[in-house]
Amino acid sequence: MPIRIPDHLPARRTLEAEGVMVMDSTRAARQDIRPLQIGLLNLMPNKERTETQFTRLIGATPLQVDLTLVRVTDHQSKNTSEDYLKTFYSTWDEVRGRKFDGFIVTGAPIANLPFTEVKYWPEMVEIMDWTQTHVHSAMFICWGAQAALHHFHGARRYRMEKKAFGVFRHQVVNPRSPYLRGLSDSPMIPVSRYNDIDRSSFGPDLEVLIDNEEIGVCMLGDRKRRALYMLNHLEYDNRSLADEYERDLKAGRDTPPPKNLFPGGNPIKEPENRWRSHAHLLFQNWINEIYQTTPYSLEKIGE
Repeated sequence: MPIRIPDHLPARRTLEAEGVMVMDSTRAARQDIRPLQIGLLNLMPNKERTETQFTRLIGATPLQVDLTLVRVTDHQSKNTSEDYLKTFYSTWDEVRGRKFDGFIVTGAPIANLPFTEVKYWPEMVEIMDWTQTHVHSAMFICWGAQAALHHFHGARRYRMEKKAFGVFRHQVVNPRSPYLRGLSDSPMIPVSRYNDIDRSSFGPDLEVLIDNEEIGVCMLGDRKRRALYMLNHLEYDNRSLADEYERDLKAGRDTPPPKNLFPGGNPIKEPENRWRSHAHLLFQNWINEIYQTTPYSLEKIGE
């Protein structure tokens, strides 16, 4: 079944052109089932691109999903108009009383700031704590994962000698995990980050699910808090890293081309997407696990 998103959201046109089924509100109301409620806290500056990347993956499920786009309340976006945000997004204050089967927190381009210096850090702390009482399963991505690991586990973040940038081969550590069902033993995964998490600061309640000895842990599971922490970017499209590379060059940064992205290492050629199938598997496994375990009554979530 398709995903239900706001009728005029620009991502709708992209998804329909790709063959992803998208449902309008009238059709959804005729189906006598409880759709899964999934929220997406979008912290990225290019809201439209990020929401398209995630809805592409969420919308491929055979289950009906209602997606709610969420933004932090006290942050003024520099890259997305207020009219767009008011039309398609709910603020954290507007959704804090609701309950969700699944909730995703994206990355944010603030890797150089200590957590406590992020303007909306107090609100982020509230949101992270709220996922423990109002969300059945949460997925934290990149900076969102670093923030949650720091907040919930006191995990130590440190600056790497150089930016991990490219598409890297990883190792599936626990192929029996329901979230990794069907993934190959060594998937290629996009990476773009300056920071890593000190392994010695992991507690026993964290399980490494996907790893890379060269650039650090990729994904961790947290059974107690019903959470996944994905430090890298399976949601990226084929141009995400290439566009970031071009922005760095225009800004005068001495950034090398992203590893293993361009065919033959030639940045003039169009990048190949070699992680798409793994992205779909991860998100479908996550949604399936939510469907199998979430209470039928939303009000029972968090009890």
